[in-house]
Amino acid sequence: MEELPQDQSALVGYTRELYYGKDKDGKFRTGLSTGWEVKASALEVAWDEVKERLMEAEELIRSGKRSPIYYLMVKKLMNISILSGYTGMNRLRVWWHLRPAVYRRLRDKVLARYAEAFDMSVEEIRNLKL
Repeated sequence: MEELPQDQSALVGYTRELYYGKDKDGKFRTGLSTGWEVKASALEVAWDEVKERLMEAEELIRSGKRSPIYYLMVKKLMNISILSGYTGMNRLRVWWHLRPAVYRRLRDKVLARYAEAFDMSVEEIRNLKL
């Protein structure tokens, strides 16, 4: 296949991606690629932004402006609407739980819903170290 990208990416050694390209007869065919530089660069920028958001979330928690639920929400690439869907709680209630004073009073039953959404235990949430 002509011009199917085989650039280095984070996928090298793990998997390959399916791309479309033209064969020598000019027909589109599928082929496997180890990566494409443009896509790898875009993903790197996106992950850098996620890392920046995580650092900001850590600072908000340390300064007492947000609860650990906020950090976990950012870490799992969620927003309030998504987390609301996973927990089955109203968006306003999830937003309210992002307040440190409210978070400290949450019962284990409520934290269990967050624990399931974050794929961790209630104890891990309660003892989260940043």
